[in-house]
Amino acid sequence: MENVLKYKSYAFAIRTVKLYKYLSSEQKEFVLSKQILRSGTSIGANIEEANSGQSKKDFIAKLSISLKEAKETHYWLRLLRDCEFLNQNMFDSLLNDCNELFSLLTIIIKTSRKNEQNKI
Repeated sequence: MENVLKYKSYAFAIRTVKLYKYLSSEQKEFVLSKQILRSGTSIGANIEEANSGQSKKDFIAKLSISLKEAKETHYWLRLLRDCEFLNQNMFDSLLNDCNELFSLLTIIIKTSRKNEQNKI
């Protein structure tokens, strides 16, 4: 599942960069677009770091940061839609991908914590 997570988070980062380019060039929106660029690309960056973690606790901590970034990205997507920078179709598609990452991260974190506790 971790390889799926790496693939999907990277694909989402690409979509986030393209969204940033669209928002800044077409919509002339420069503040919110930088926020979503940062949080949307940070999800995958922290997943990459987690896979090089020094311990299982480090792995879980990095994935937890990714989960927080996914929640933040969810917020920025809603705000961009509600401020009419994103149409409903764009929003739905991006939100679906963000929610999928959120679900995968939640499952992996819970399983990893459970496995860590069972070692003790």
